Parts: sequence; structure tokens; C-alpha cells
Amino acid sequence: MQVLNSKDNINIKNAVKLKKSAKYRRETGLFIAEGVRLCTDAMKSGAQITMFFATEDASLRYAEDFAALSSYAEKTCLVSKELFAHIGDTQSPQGFLCVIKTLDKNCQFDTIKDSGKFLALDNVQDPNNLGAILRTAEAFGVSGVILSDDCCDVYNPKVVRGSMGAVFRLSFMSVNRLSCFFEDNPNLNTYAAVVGMEADSVTQTDFSEPCAVVIGNEGNGIRPQTLSACRHKITIPMAGRAESLNASVAAAVLIWEMVK
Repeated sequence: MQVLNSKDNINIKNAVKLKKSAKYRRETGLFIAEGVRLCTDAMKSGAQITMFFATEDASLRYAEDFAALSSYAEKTCLVSKELFAHIGDTQSPQGFLCVIKTLDKNCQFDTIKDSGKFLALDNVQDPNNLGAILRTAEAFGVSGVILSDDCCDVYNPKVVRGSMGAVFRLSFMSVNRLSCFFEDNPNLNTYAAVVGMEADSVTQTDFSEPCAVVIGNEGNGIRPQTLSACRHKITIPMAGRAESLNASVAAAVLIWEMVK
């Protein structure tokens, strides 16, 4: 076990870059997960942990989890509280942080896309929304999530944390354009979730066939080419005066109707 004391250490610099840069995460195929529960979730889900950072206080407070993660991770490093604050991304850190190999979900996704129920996200940008959406999708048994490649990075630390470990277990894939993906997968019955236009109520929609429900960008909704590629338009009926719902709340309603 190595003890690190300097911000100039290559492992510390690497963790900071993974925290800050989606480009660097893509280039290295690595991401970070912070917190006792997330780190142990990664281990229990079989994710490859290349580096485990912990403070001395955390190693004592969570001794059983520390021992398990130390044995599982390829490398373990103890760091000071100050150094941990430098690599971490939370307001009240617990003192556990893992560097994890990104997961290849495409093969798993391909085995179910002919018969599943999917959520498709078109340029969803808020990491808090995306994390909550992934958490809900996994909780209710959605087959997988399809993301346009301009969505917020799935491995953004806030997304990973907000998903409560769903990124380790849920099937997902990124595609260049949802419209092209739908054209290449005509077996999927596609539904665009819209506001302010003629559409069928989601509560009256039959989701018995393989399907994908599309949720759009928080401010602009579903882009025109994606909307045109969808076979149906659906909407969430609302009795109040609000014009729309938050993307993650809308996703929860749509997921429930799709999988019930």
C-alpha cells in the first residue's frame, strides 16, 4: 500500500483530470466514483477498479469496506484529507474514491434490443438529471438507455453519483444520431415525449411491443430530426398550470407507464 503526499504525484494528477475532463475520460477509458457505497457497489458489480484512494480516517471508520476494496483493487493509496479534497468532487467527502475502467455495455445491449423496453435521451445536458434518470431506469427494470452522443457524459462524477451505482449495472449505449439508430432498428416502436402539441396520453398508450421512449433536451425538447423519426407522439397529461416537467421527473412517469 502506497502513501501519497503530493499533488504532483502522477496518480493524483490522473484522478483530477478524470474528475474534470470528459475528453480525458474517453481517451483513457477510465472514470472516478466517490463514496463508500459507490465504491463498494463498483466492486460488487464486478467493475475493474484500477486505483483505490482512501484517507487514513476513512480506512479506520469503514475498516471492513476498506479491507475488501484494498484486496479487490489493483492498487491502493492512502492520502491526506487535504489531498483527498483535491481529487474528490463532494461537499462532505467520506474518504473513499476509486478509479474504474469504463464498462463495455454494447454487447450486453445488443442481446436485448430486439425485445426490450428502452429509454432514449436526446441531448440531455444536466448531470443531475441524467444521474436521476439512470437510477430510475435501473430501479424499474428498463432494458437499456440509448443516448445521443451530445448528451452529458455518463461517466461525469455527478452522473455516477446521482445514478446510485446504476452505471455499473444498467445497459446503455451512445449513438451519433437517434434518428439513424431508429432507422436501423425498425423492430422498435418509437415514442417521442412532447409538450404543447397533439399527442396521445401516455396513460392510454400500449407499450407491449419492443419500444423506445424519447426524452429531449431540458430547454429545447426533442430535436426535429429525432421527432420525425419517431412513429408516435405521447404526452403526460397535467392538471396544473405548469408548462412541463423536469426531465428526470418526466422520465420517471414515462418509465413507470412503459414497464408496468
